[in-house]
Amino acid sequence: MPLFSIIQAAGWPIWPLLLCSVVALALIIERFASLRTNRVVPARLLEEVLGVTQNQLPTTEMVKRLAEHSLLGQVLAAGLRAAAEPRMSEDKLRQVFELAGRRAIHQLERYLTTLGTIATAAPLLGLLGTVVGLIEIFGSQAPGGGNPALLAHGISIALYNTAFGLMVAIPSLMFYRYFRGRIEEYELELEQSSDQLLSQLRRLIA
Repeated sequence: MPLFSIIQAAGWPIWPLLLCSVVALALIIERFASLRTNRVVPARLLEEVLGVTQNQLPTTEMVKRLAEHSLLGQVLAAGLRAAAEPRMSEDKLRQVFELAGRRAIHQLERYLTTLGTIATAAPLLGLLGTVVGLIEIFGSQAPGGGNPALLAHGISIALYNTAFGLMVAIPSLMFYRYFRGRIEEYELELEQSSDQLLSQLRRLIA
């Protein structure tokens, strides 16, 4: 049976699932683009920053370019801006790094809640569609009779919703877990990079 015919036969409950599938696909593509390594923690960026700040703080223009470079660059640039302020203590500088890190993690986790919600809700929407279909099928049967073949066909059509719900939920859950794992790795790298730069800036603000 062609896909369009299946959608027509499944009835109105399948349309929310189709919307969920489109949204999930868009979010997966967006997260793949946003969570690329060169956009989050580019290779050798920390080494370059540590080299530039070996003996002195970089210029304002260099810090601005660093903030526009990547997510790691934003975190490091926040610390460098704070270190340039007069009477900046180590505790305050650490707080600046922590706040910048939380902002970066918030950006990394953007849309993940929606993707996780789709993974959870899609099977339930499919089950709802199946229940609605079964209610309509049994409600249309004549009391004390009915065509068993037609009944079986109607039940199979009602189950399309459950099957489609699982087809949406399983990939969404897999990609949700995958993105969550990548974010945890990036979070660790951001924290380690911040600690290394903080250790070096400590000498400059002393």
